[in-house]
Amino acid sequence: MTGQIPRRERVVLGRRRGARVVRTRVEVQEQTEVGDALVRGLMRAQLGLALRLGLSVTAVIVAIPLLGTLFPALTTATVAGIRLNWIVLGVLLYPLLYATGRLYVRFAEQNERDFMGVVDDDS
Repeated sequence: MTGQIPRRERVVLGRRRGARVVRTRVEVQEQTEVGDALVRGLMRAQLGLALRLGLSVTAVIVAIPLLGTLFPALTTATVAGIRLNWIVLGVLLYPLLYATGRLYVRFAEQNERDFMGVVDDDS
């Protein structure tokens, strides 16, 4: 014997990478308090997004007749024999609604990806 104490080594047989993923998924699936809080957070984010975009579109739609009231020349102006306010309401409003819908879908999917990132987090 040489008098040296053998050096301790830590032996790791397996990593616990999936422990949190399984636990978080189970929390959501079994609707525990944690899972319920996560789902409510997603629903709150989706509702906030819908309200923000809805209020923005409503503000634009309400602003159209208000501008006509404030500036009467806009209501009498014509383009190709059609009044400008009818062109704005009948033609230009639909691309705005379509773009708002596309924007909502894009952000809603991002919220869902973020939610899945929390649920599937490997760290």
